[in-house]
Amino acid sequence: MLVDITPQVADAVARSGIANGLVSIYAQGATGAIMIQENWDQSVQNDVIALLRKLIPQGVWEHDRQDGNGDAHLKAGLVGPSETIPIIDAKPGLSRWQNIFFCEFDGPRKKRTIICTIFNGS
Repeated sequence: MLVDITPQVADAVARSGIANGLVSIYAQGATGAIMIQENWDQSVQNDVIALLRKLIPQGVWEHDRQDGNGDAHLKAGLVGPSETIPIIDAKPGLSRWQNIFFCEFDGPRKKRTIICTIFNGS
């Protein structure tokens, strides 16, 4: 599942008062990730999930013997836990078609923590 977190990141950037710098978004946990992707419609998100399911199927990994989520660990490792985005004029420097997504590969979980760190560029 991909969850669009762009509004929350944009709000954090706006509240920071920083006009130019960097924002780093980091997903805590070994089975979640952060991705920048198009959000025009649901098709790209569906395609991302379909591709990852094809590349990394469930139930065939050694780790599955421990807790059944070996695929979630591999997907999170492949996508990665963080993204860094420039802040331009007090907004995330995303293109018109880019959004920031939290990728939930093992859930939904009751609680996930995403850390947003904002750096001043001056």
